[in-house]
Amino acid sequence: MDAHTPAPVPPPGCPAHASGARIPLHGPEFAADPQAYYAYMRHYGPTAPVELAPGVDATLVTDYATALQLLQDPATFRKDARLWRDFNEGRIPQDSPVVPLLAYRQNCMFSDGGEHLRLRQAITDSMARIDTQRLARNTERISDYLISQFGSRGSADLLGDYAKQLPLFVFNELFGCPAGIGDRVLFGITGMFDGVNAEKATAVLFGAVQELVTLKRSRPGDDVTSWLMQHHAKLSDEEMVHQLALLLGAGAEPLRNLLGNTLHRLLTDDRYADGGGLIDEALDDTLWDNPPMSNYAPHYPAHDMEFAGEKVQAGDLMLVSFAAANSSPALTAARSSGSNRSHLAWSAGLHGCPSKEPARHITVTAIEHLLNRLPDVELAVPEDSLIWRPGPFNRALATLPAKFTPVPASGRGDARPDVSGTAAGAQAGDRTGGEGKEERKGRWSQFLSWLTS
Repeated sequence: MDAHTPAPVPPPGCPAHASGARIPLHGPEFAADPQAYYAYMRHYGPTAPVELAPGVDATLVTDYATALQLLQDPATFRKDARLWRDFNEGRIPQDSPVVPLLAYRQNCMFSDGGEHLRLRQAITDSMARIDTQRLARNTERISDYLISQFGSRGSADLLGDYAKQLPLFVFNELFGCPAGIGDRVLFGITGMFDGVNAEKATAVLFGAVQELVTLKRSRPGDDVTSWLMQHHAKLSDEEMVHQLALLLGAGAEPLRNLLGNTLHRLLTDDRYADGGGLIDEALDDTLWDNPPMSNYAPHYPAHDMEFAGEKVQAGDLMLVSFAAANSSPALTAARSSGSNRSHLAWSAGLHGCPSKEPARHITVTAIEHLLNRLPDVELAVPEDSLIWRPGPFNRALATLPAKFTPVPASGRGDARPDVSGTAAGAQAGDRTGGEGKEERKGRWSQFLSWLTS
């Protein structure tokens, strides 16, 4: 800033009034109006000093061009979280809520060079084998099941009752989870992201995925888990567990948020009142304005250097603000000219999202089917009463209350997904989860029972 530029005023609730204070990305104030914080951060330049959680410092890239520079330079900015200096030197609280999403794991997200290429290729090749027609059919039928649970009430929380559950069910199907394993996958992922006994939830998820790997080694099916095993990268069992946990966890939360944020946009913006063909437009606008993961892509400089006019040290934690980059003034012209896919919601470079096409397909199908079943659905509370979930990484509502004319449940015969060749199909009759026990109480078991009732 020059001498004639007035000093920026921090947003309400931001303690950055004090000289040198970092800008907090946690707490209800940031969640309520993150764009006010991003606007304030731009006065620092292309990067800003932030606090992800108490005691966890980072540098956040808020400028679009600078974000691309970081994301597309893997030689300078590494993904291996074992380089995180503050963590290695004991300055990060072990029980910090952000550690599970930042600490090193043996998967492609936290790897570099040849190891990253090997693991990443196995994932992209396996995800490319997903049949879009089958994915659409299964998404529609899972949607039918979820709507059957609340449709007769005439009201629902479209987050908890629909957007939160649908991705988990779709992924259980894609990865060939039988009843008991699928129940534990749902429990584990839900607990990890909701922060409810996250340590236990993480252990449950990894235990369930380990059991799934063991099952698929002996009984492969027509599913992503089996395709990963059959890939020429020859993943070990340990590598399989970490790649599957990554795909299930990293896919569920962003897709839940994308589905919920797009529904929010459709229900609160009159431009989309005609529905139908405007779902894709609403989805793209959501990816621009309310990306499901607003701040993430952790990177670490390989050496001390100057970046974007600031000195950074080897091992500094640096994140990209997809939300701030998308709203950069430099992008205004590109967006107004119709360049709808130049946003960074899917990240960019070698670590860009490998599942963006299935994610788009699931989101559009799920919303279209919901609107077809509930054509008069509308928000049940004033928009300004909605609460956004706190957190430095995600952009997501806590609830999305809606009301509609009650509808009867669809017929069971029309709602059975194509599970041929998967463990879900093979075990829909016996409901066992790999341990030989009856598992009828979990949500995935209930869904499989519903299919055959």
